[in-house]
Amino acid sequence: MDTGWTFYTPYSSIYSNTHVVLTVVGVFITGFSSILTGLNFIVTIHKMRAPGMTWFRLPLFIWAHYATSIIFILGTPVIAITLVLVALERIFHLGIFDPALGGDPVLFQHLFLVLLASRGLYHGSAGHGCRERAHRLFFAQTDLRLQRRGLRQPRHRGDRLLGLGPSHVCLRTVGLCGHDFFIVKFLVAIPSAIKVFNWTATLYKGSVSYDAPMLYALGFIGLFTIGGLTGLFLATLGIDVHVHDTYFVIAHFHYIMVGGSVMGYLGGIHFWWPKMTGRRYPEGWARLAALIIFIGFNLTFFPQFVLGYIGMPRRYHVYPPEFQVLNVMSTAGASILAVGYLLPLTYLIWSLRYGAVAGRNPWGARGLEWQTPSPPPTENFERTPIVTDGAYAYERILKRFTHWEAGPCLR
Repeated sequence: MDTGWTFYTPYSSIYSNTHVVLTVVGVFITGFSSILTGLNFIVTIHKMRAPGMTWFRLPLFIWAHYATSIIFILGTPVIAITLVLVALERIFHLGIFDPALGGDPVLFQHLFLVLLASRGLYHGSAGHGCRERAHRLFFAQTDLRLQRRGLRQPRHRGDRLLGLGPSHVCLRTVGLCGHDFFIVKFLVAIPSAIKVFNWTATLYKGSVSYDAPMLYALGFIGLFTIGGLTGLFLATLGIDVHVHDTYFVIAHFHYIMVGGSVMGYLGGIHFWWPKMTGRRYPEGWARLAALIIFIGFNLTFFPQFVLGYIGMPRRYHVYPPEFQVLNVMSTAGASILAVGYLLPLTYLIWSLRYGAVAGRNPWGARGLEWQTPSPPPTENFERTPIVTDGAYAYERILKRFTHWEAGPCLR
Protein backbone atom coordinates (compact mmCIF):
# COMPACT_ATOMS: atom_id res chain seq x y z
CA MET A 1 0.00 0.00 0.00
CA ASP A 2 1.11 3.55 -0.66
CA THR A 3 -0.13 4.82 2.71
CA GLY A 4 2.58 3.26 4.88
CA TRP A 5 1.78 0.89 7.72
CA THR A 6 0.31 3.74 9.79
CA PHE A 7 -2.38 4.77 7.27
CA TYR A 8 -1.29 8.37 7.83
CA THR A 9 -3.47 11.02 6.27
CA PRO A 10 -3.52 12.65 3.75
CA TYR A 11 -1.88 9.63 2.05
CA SER A 12 -4.68 7.27 3.04
CA SER A 13 -7.59 9.73 2.84
CA ILE A 14 -6.82 11.63 -0.38
CA TYR A 15 -3.83 10.51 -2.41
CA SER A 16 -3.73 6.73 -2.24
CA ASN A 17 -4.77 4.80 -5.34
CA THR A 18 -4.82 1.38 -3.64
CA HIS A 19 -7.62 -0.51 -1.89
CA VAL A 20 -7.51 1.44 1.36
CA VAL A 21 -11.15 0.82 2.31
CA LEU A 22 -10.86 -2.97 2.00
CA THR A 23 -7.66 -2.93 4.04
CA VAL A 24 -9.33 -0.77 6.68
CA VAL A 25 -12.18 -3.27 6.93
CA GLY A 26 -9.66 -6.09 7.43
CA VAL A 27 -7.80 -4.18 10.15
CA PHE A 28 -11.12 -3.25 11.80
CA ILE A 29 -12.17 -6.91 12.00
CA THR A 30 -8.72 -7.98 13.21
CA GLY A 31 -8.96 -5.38 15.98
CA PHE A 32 -11.69 -7.40 17.65
CA SER A 33 -9.13 -10.16 18.32
CA SER A 34 -7.02 -7.68 20.30
CA ILE A 35 -10.02 -6.42 22.25
CA LEU A 36 -11.25 -9.91 23.11
CA THR A 37 -7.71 -11.04 23.99
CA GLY A 38 -7.33 -8.11 26.38
CA LEU A 39 -10.70 -8.88 27.94
CA ASN A 40 -9.74 -12.55 28.28
CA PHE A 41 -6.51 -11.70 30.12
CA ILE A 42 -8.18 -9.20 32.45
CA VAL A 43 -10.99 -11.56 33.43
CA THR A 44 -8.54 -14.45 33.88
CA ILE A 45 -6.23 -12.39 36.09
CA HIS A 46 -9.14 -11.18 38.21
CA LYS A 47 -11.12 -14.40 38.56
CA MET A 48 -8.82 -17.40 38.05
CA ARG A 49 -5.78 -16.77 40.24
CA ALA A 50 -4.63 -19.72 42.30
CA PRO A 51 -5.45 -19.72 46.03
CA GLY A 52 -2.96 -17.47 47.81
CA MET A 53 -1.98 -15.61 44.63
CA THR A 54 -2.57 -12.07 45.86
CA TRP A 55 -2.09 -9.05 43.62
CA PHE A 56 1.41 -8.38 44.88
CA ARG A 57 2.37 -12.03 44.53
CA LEU A 58 1.60 -11.89 40.83
CA PRO A 59 4.70 -12.17 38.63
CA LEU A 60 5.70 -8.93 36.98
CA PHE A 61 5.06 -10.56 33.61
CA ILE A 62 1.39 -10.83 34.55
CA TRP A 63 1.30 -7.21 35.70
CA ALA A 64 2.62 -6.15 32.30
CA HIS A 65 0.04 -8.34 30.56
CA TYR A 66 -2.64 -6.68 32.66
CA ALA A 67 -1.49 -3.18 31.66
CA THR A 68 -1.19 -4.17 28.00
CA SER A 69 -4.68 -5.67 28.08
CA ILE A 70 -6.08 -2.40 29.39
CA ILE A 71 -4.46 -0.60 26.45
CA PHE A 72 -5.95 -3.21 24.10
CA ILE A 73 -9.42 -2.42 25.39
CA LEU A 74 -8.96 1.37 25.57
CA GLY A 75 -6.74 1.94 22.54
CA THR A 76 -7.84 -0.57 19.90
CA PRO A 77 -11.40 0.84 19.55
CA VAL A 78 -9.90 4.31 19.07
CA ILE A 79 -7.67 3.04 16.28
CA ALA A 80 -10.57 1.14 14.72
CA ILE A 81 -12.90 4.14 14.75
CA THR A 82 -10.10 6.32 13.34
CA LEU A 83 -9.68 3.95 10.41
CA VAL A 84 -13.45 3.94 9.90
CA LEU A 85 -13.30 7.73 9.66
CA VAL A 86 -10.62 7.38 6.96
CA ALA A 87 -12.89 5.01 5.03
CA LEU A 88 -15.89 7.32 5.40
CA GLU A 89 -13.89 10.28 4.15
CA ARG A 90 -12.72 8.34 1.11
CA ILE A 91 -16.24 7.13 0.28
CA PHE A 92 -18.35 10.17 1.16
CA HIS A 93 -15.71 12.95 1.02
CA LEU A 94 -16.38 14.16 4.56
CA GLY A 95 -14.26 16.96 5.99
CA ILE A 96 -12.53 15.02 8.76
CA PHE A 97 -8.90 14.90 7.65
CA ASP A 98 -9.01 16.80 4.34
CA PRO A 99 -8.05 20.47 4.94
CA ALA A 100 -9.80 21.47 1.70
CA LEU A 101 -13.07 20.37 3.35
CA GLY A 102 -12.29 21.88 6.76
CA GLY A 103 -10.53 18.81 8.20
CA ASP A 104 -7.10 18.39 9.77
CA PRO A 105 -4.70 15.61 8.65
CA VAL A 106 -2.76 15.87 11.93
CA LEU A 107 -5.91 14.77 13.77
CA PHE A 108 -5.18 11.22 12.59
CA GLN A 109 -1.86 11.15 14.46
CA HIS A 110 -3.59 12.35 17.62
CA LEU A 111 -5.97 9.41 17.42
CA PHE A 112 -3.32 6.84 16.55
CA LEU A 113 -2.12 4.92 19.62
CA VAL A 114 0.50 2.20 19.96
CA LEU A 115 0.91 -0.50 22.57
CA LEU A 116 3.54 -1.67 25.01
CA ALA A 117 4.23 -5.28 25.93
CA SER A 118 7.87 -6.19 26.03
CA ARG A 119 8.55 -4.77 29.48
CA GLY A 120 6.75 -7.75 30.94
CA LEU A 121 8.82 -10.10 28.81
CA TYR A 122 11.87 -8.34 30.23
CA HIS A 123 10.79 -9.10 33.78
CA GLY A 124 10.10 -12.71 32.90
CA SER A 125 13.31 -13.42 31.03
CA ALA A 126 15.76 -11.26 32.96
CA GLY A 127 14.18 -11.67 36.36
CA HIS A 128 15.91 -15.01 36.73
CA GLY A 129 19.14 -14.14 34.97
CA CYS A 130 21.24 -12.43 37.66
CA ARG A 131 22.69 -13.94 40.82
CA GLU A 132 23.31 -12.39 44.21
CA ARG A 133 26.49 -11.54 46.03
CA ALA A 134 26.65 -10.37 49.69
CA HIS A 135 22.99 -10.25 50.78
CA ARG A 136 21.76 -7.61 48.30
CA LEU A 137 18.50 -7.54 46.31
CA PHE A 138 19.13 -8.61 42.73
CA PHE A 139 17.55 -10.61 39.95
CA ALA A 140 16.83 -14.11 41.03
CA GLN A 141 18.50 -17.10 39.47
CA THR A 142 19.68 -19.99 41.59
CA ASP A 143 23.39 -20.13 42.31
CA LEU A 144 23.90 -23.39 44.18
CA ARG A 145 27.44 -22.46 45.18
CA LEU A 146 26.19 -19.36 46.99
CA GLN A 147 23.34 -21.31 48.54
CA ARG A 148 25.79 -23.74 50.10
CA ARG A 149 27.59 -20.76 51.59
CA GLY A 150 24.37 -19.69 53.22
CA LEU A 151 23.61 -16.66 51.06
CA ARG A 152 20.01 -15.88 50.24
CA GLN A 153 18.32 -15.19 46.88
CA PRO A 154 16.14 -12.10 47.40
CA ARG A 155 13.58 -10.13 45.44
CA HIS A 156 13.67 -7.49 42.77
CA ARG A 157 14.39 -4.01 44.04
CA GLY A 158 11.13 -2.09 44.14
CA ASP A 159 9.07 -5.06 42.99
CA ARG A 160 5.80 -3.38 43.91
CA LEU A 161 6.78 -0.23 42.03
CA LEU A 162 7.70 -2.43 39.08
CA GLY A 163 4.26 -3.99 39.23
CA LEU A 164 2.47 -0.65 39.34
CA GLY A 165 4.78 0.91 36.75
CA PRO A 166 3.22 -0.72 33.66
CA SER A 167 -0.24 0.28 34.84
CA HIS A 168 0.85 3.89 35.29
CA VAL A 169 2.58 3.97 31.90
CA CYS A 170 -0.55 2.42 30.39
CA LEU A 171 -2.75 5.25 31.61
CA ARG A 172 -0.26 7.90 30.56
CA THR A 173 0.19 6.31 27.13
CA VAL A 174 -3.51 6.82 26.43
CA GLY A 175 -2.88 10.55 26.75
CA LEU A 176 0.20 10.47 24.52
CA CYS A 177 -1.56 11.02 21.21
CA GLY A 178 1.11 12.87 19.28
CA HIS A 179 4.30 14.88 19.54
CA ASP A 180 2.15 17.92 20.27
CA PHE A 181 1.37 16.67 23.78
CA PHE A 182 4.82 17.45 25.11
CA ILE A 183 3.92 17.52 28.82
CA VAL A 184 2.25 14.11 28.62
CA LYS A 185 5.40 12.74 27.01
CA PHE A 186 7.45 13.93 29.98
CA LEU A 187 4.90 12.35 32.33
CA VAL A 188 5.27 9.00 30.53
CA ALA A 189 9.04 9.29 30.99
CA ILE A 190 8.75 9.43 34.80
CA PRO A 191 7.45 5.87 35.47
CA SER A 192 9.60 4.60 32.61
CA ALA A 193 12.69 6.10 34.25
CA ILE A 194 11.66 4.61 37.60
CA LYS A 195 11.53 1.19 35.98
CA VAL A 196 14.99 1.63 34.45
CA PHE A 197 16.34 2.59 37.88
CA ASN A 198 14.60 -0.49 39.35
CA TRP A 199 16.32 -2.72 36.83
CA THR A 200 19.77 -1.19 37.25
CA ALA A 201 19.49 -1.17 41.05
CA THR A 202 18.55 -4.84 40.91
CA LEU A 203 21.69 -5.52 38.89
CA TYR A 204 23.91 -3.42 41.18
CA LYS A 205 26.78 -5.53 42.50
CA GLY A 206 25.01 -8.64 41.31
CA SER A 207 26.92 -11.64 40.04
CA VAL A 208 25.31 -11.72 36.61
CA SER A 209 24.76 -14.98 34.75
CA TYR A 210 25.23 -14.17 31.07
CA ASP A 211 22.76 -16.68 29.69
CA ALA A 212 21.00 -15.75 26.45
CA PRO A 213 17.80 -14.40 28.10
CA MET A 214 19.91 -12.14 30.32
CA LEU A 215 21.92 -10.85 27.35
CA TYR A 216 18.72 -9.92 25.57
CA ALA A 217 17.48 -8.26 28.75
CA LEU A 218 20.66 -6.22 29.09
CA GLY A 219 20.35 -5.23 25.44
CA PHE A 220 16.77 -4.24 26.13
CA ILE A 221 17.85 -1.92 28.95
CA GLY A 222 20.46 -0.23 26.78
CA LEU A 223 18.27 0.26 23.72
CA PHE A 224 15.17 1.23 25.69
CA THR A 225 17.14 3.79 27.71
CA ILE A 226 18.52 5.41 24.54
CA GLY A 227 15.06 5.45 23.01
CA GLY A 228 13.52 6.92 26.14
CA LEU A 229 16.12 9.66 26.53
CA THR A 230 15.82 10.70 22.88
CA GLY A 231 12.06 10.85 23.36
CA LEU A 232 12.66 13.66 25.84
CA PHE A 233 14.50 15.52 23.07
CA LEU A 234 11.35 15.29 20.95
CA ALA A 235 9.25 16.46 23.89
CA THR A 236 11.38 19.61 24.22
CA LEU A 237 9.86 22.25 21.97
CA GLY A 238 13.06 23.96 20.85
CA ILE A 239 14.76 20.71 19.79
CA ASP A 240 11.60 19.19 18.31
CA VAL A 241 11.24 22.14 15.93
CA HIS A 242 14.65 21.23 14.53
CA VAL A 243 14.46 17.40 14.41
CA HIS A 244 10.73 16.86 13.82
CA ASP A 245 10.03 14.66 10.76
CA THR A 246 13.73 13.88 10.35
CA TYR A 247 15.63 10.62 10.69
CA PHE A 248 16.06 11.49 14.38
CA VAL A 249 12.40 10.53 14.85
CA ILE A 250 12.91 7.27 12.95
CA ALA A 251 15.87 6.33 15.12
CA HIS A 252 14.00 7.17 18.32
CA PHE A 253 10.94 5.19 17.23
CA HIS A 254 12.95 2.07 16.39
CA TYR A 255 14.99 2.18 19.60
CA ILE A 256 11.69 2.09 21.50
CA MET A 257 9.51 -0.15 19.38
CA VAL A 258 12.08 -2.49 17.82
CA GLY A 259 15.05 -2.26 20.16
CA GLY A 260 12.78 -2.46 23.18
CA SER A 261 9.97 -4.71 21.98
CA VAL A 262 11.97 -7.13 19.84
CA MET A 263 14.77 -7.53 22.40
CA GLY A 264 12.19 -8.16 25.09
CA TYR A 265 10.36 -10.60 22.83
CA LEU A 266 13.53 -12.54 22.01
CA GLY A 267 14.52 -12.60 25.68
CA GLY A 268 11.12 -14.02 26.57
CA ILE A 269 11.25 -16.59 23.77
CA HIS A 270 14.66 -17.83 24.93
CA PHE A 271 13.59 -17.91 28.56
CA TRP A 272 10.35 -19.85 28.02
CA TRP A 273 11.50 -21.95 25.06
CA PRO A 274 12.53 -24.90 27.29
CA LYS A 275 9.15 -24.75 29.00
CA MET A 276 7.18 -24.49 25.74
CA THR A 277 9.04 -27.22 23.86
CA GLY A 278 10.80 -29.30 26.51
CA ARG A 279 14.08 -28.78 24.61
CA ARG A 280 17.15 -26.62 25.16
CA TYR A 281 18.69 -24.52 22.39
CA PRO A 282 22.49 -24.26 21.90
CA GLU A 283 23.51 -21.62 24.43
CA GLY A 284 26.64 -20.51 22.57
CA TRP A 285 24.77 -19.73 19.38
CA ALA A 286 22.06 -17.93 21.37
CA ARG A 287 24.62 -15.69 23.06
CA LEU A 288 26.28 -14.95 19.73
CA ALA A 289 22.92 -14.04 18.18
CA ALA A 290 22.13 -11.64 21.03
CA LEU A 291 25.49 -9.92 20.56
CA ILE A 292 25.09 -9.67 16.77
CA ILE A 293 21.59 -8.23 17.09
CA PHE A 294 22.73 -5.61 19.59
CA ILE A 295 25.70 -4.52 17.45
CA GLY A 296 23.71 -4.62 14.21
CA PHE A 297 20.84 -2.65 15.63
CA ASN A 298 23.05 0.14 16.96
CA LEU A 299 25.00 0.31 13.70
CA THR A 300 21.71 0.56 11.82
CA PHE A 301 19.89 3.19 13.80
CA PHE A 302 22.40 5.24 15.79
CA PRO A 303 23.74 6.96 12.63
CA GLN A 304 20.17 8.02 11.95
CA PHE A 305 20.22 10.23 15.04
CA VAL A 306 23.11 12.11 13.46
CA LEU A 307 21.41 12.18 10.06
CA GLY A 308 18.29 13.68 11.58
CA TYR A 309 20.23 16.25 13.57
CA ILE A 310 22.09 17.47 10.50
CA GLY A 311 18.84 17.78 8.58
CA MET A 312 17.94 14.63 6.61
CA PRO A 313 14.11 14.42 6.51
CA ARG A 314 12.29 11.10 6.66
CA ARG A 315 10.13 9.68 3.84
CA TYR A 316 12.68 10.82 1.23
CA HIS A 317 14.31 8.28 -1.07
CA VAL A 318 17.24 10.51 -2.08
CA TYR A 319 19.75 12.44 0.01
CA PRO A 320 22.73 14.76 -0.55
CA PRO A 321 26.20 13.23 -1.08
CA GLU A 322 27.41 14.42 2.32
CA PHE A 323 24.96 11.97 3.96
CA GLN A 324 26.41 8.98 2.08
CA VAL A 325 28.73 7.60 4.76
CA LEU A 326 26.10 7.52 7.50
CA ASN A 327 23.53 5.92 5.20
CA VAL A 328 26.02 3.24 4.15
CA MET A 329 26.75 2.55 7.83
CA SER A 330 23.03 2.18 8.45
CA THR A 331 22.66 -0.22 5.51
CA ALA A 332 25.63 -2.29 6.69
CA GLY A 333 24.12 -2.45 10.17
CA ALA A 334 20.81 -3.67 8.72
CA SER A 335 22.66 -6.52 7.00
CA ILE A 336 24.31 -7.53 10.28
CA LEU A 337 20.96 -7.25 12.03
CA ALA A 338 19.37 -9.58 9.47
CA VAL A 339 22.01 -12.23 10.23
CA GLY A 340 21.31 -11.83 13.93
CA TYR A 341 17.59 -12.39 13.39
CA LEU A 342 18.12 -15.44 11.19
CA LEU A 343 20.32 -17.20 13.74
CA PRO A 344 17.58 -17.68 16.42
CA LEU A 345 15.16 -18.85 13.75
CA THR A 346 17.68 -21.48 12.69
CA TYR A 347 18.81 -22.87 16.03
CA LEU A 348 15.37 -22.74 17.65
CA ILE A 349 13.93 -24.85 14.85
CA TRP A 350 16.96 -27.16 15.12
CA SER A 351 16.42 -27.53 18.86
CA LEU A 352 12.89 -28.89 18.38
CA ARG A 353 14.41 -32.15 17.14
CA TYR A 354 17.99 -32.23 18.36
CA GLY A 355 18.04 -30.03 21.46
CA ALA A 356 18.85 -31.47 24.88
CA VAL A 357 15.90 -32.34 27.10
CA ALA A 358 15.18 -29.28 29.23
CA GLY A 359 13.59 -30.78 32.33
CA ARG A 360 11.00 -29.14 34.47
CA ASN A 361 12.93 -26.09 35.70
CA PRO A 362 16.26 -25.48 33.92
CA TRP A 363 16.57 -21.90 35.20
CA GLY A 364 15.96 -22.53 38.88
CA ALA A 365 12.97 -20.20 38.76
CA ARG A 366 10.11 -19.97 41.26
CA GLY A 367 7.12 -19.12 39.10
CA LEU A 368 4.21 -21.52 38.90
CA GLU A 369 4.89 -22.42 35.28
CA TRP A 370 8.22 -23.96 36.28
CA GLN A 371 6.54 -26.43 38.65
CA THR A 372 4.89 -28.31 35.77
CA PRO A 373 6.47 -30.71 33.25
CA SER A 374 7.99 -29.28 30.07
CA PRO A 375 6.02 -28.83 27.89
CA PRO A 376 3.09 -28.40 30.30
CA PRO A 377 0.15 -30.81 30.15
CA THR A 378 -3.25 -29.57 29.01
CA GLU A 379 -4.49 -28.76 32.51
CA ASN A 380 -1.08 -27.51 33.80
CA PHE A 381 -1.50 -29.02 37.30
CA GLU A 382 -3.01 -32.27 38.51
CA ARG A 383 -4.33 -30.37 41.53
CA THR A 384 -4.81 -26.67 42.12
CA PRO A 385 -1.64 -25.23 43.68
CA ILE A 386 -1.77 -23.10 46.81
CA VAL A 387 0.64 -20.18 46.63
CA THR A 388 2.41 -19.25 49.87
CA ASP A 389 5.09 -16.85 48.53
CA GLY A 390 5.65 -14.45 45.66
CA ALA A 391 7.36 -15.41 42.43
CA TYR A 392 10.63 -13.81 43.57
CA ALA A 393 10.75 -14.84 47.25
CA TYR A 394 14.12 -16.57 46.98
CA GLU A 395 15.10 -15.79 50.55
CA ARG A 396 13.00 -18.70 51.85
CA ILE A 397 14.68 -21.42 49.83
CA LEU A 398 16.13 -24.26 51.86
CA LYS A 399 19.92 -24.46 51.64
CA ARG A 400 19.87 -28.22 51.12
CA PHE A 401 18.08 -27.94 47.74
CA THR A 402 20.34 -29.06 44.91
CA HIS A 403 17.78 -28.83 42.10
CA TRP A 404 14.41 -27.22 41.44
CA GLU A 405 12.04 -29.97 40.51
CA ALA A 406 9.55 -28.66 43.08
CA GLY A 407 9.25 -25.08 44.22
CA PRO A 408 8.79 -24.14 47.89
CA CYS A 409 6.26 -21.49 46.91
CA LEU A 410 3.67 -24.27 46.56
CA ARG A 411 2.11 -26.69 48.94
